[in-house]
Amino acid sequence: QVQLVESGGGLVQVGGSLRLSCAASGIVFWVTNMGWYRQAPGQERELVAVITRAGETHYADSVRGRFTISRDNAKSTVYLQMNSLKPEDTGIYYCKLDSSGRSNWGQGTQVTVSS
Repeated sequence: QVQLVESGGGLVQVGGSLRLSCAASGIVFWVTNMGWYRQAPGQERELVAVITRAGETHYADSVRGRFTISRDNAKSTVYLQMNSLKPEDTGIYYCKLDSSGRSNWGQGTQVTVSS
């Protein structure tokens, strides 16, 4: 059974940084495509960043240049380094795993950026 556990969220001031982690279990991690999504109150969930099994990365325009997604296959973990945080980055951040046509989501971690 695939499990994803996010951590690293919290409260930070504008301009600050946070590093999110998502640890996967129950799957051969290196064959997966991984992504970070977020959902602000009253809004739909949106893509933040993805990293493929080959290490290719893609970012939403709103975070490009500020956020960095990376993965450590030995630890079965994907990271999201978030710098220069803005109030509009506030939301619940979810980790998503895609493999063999199936998707799994983590439980989410709250990020709040105060001005």
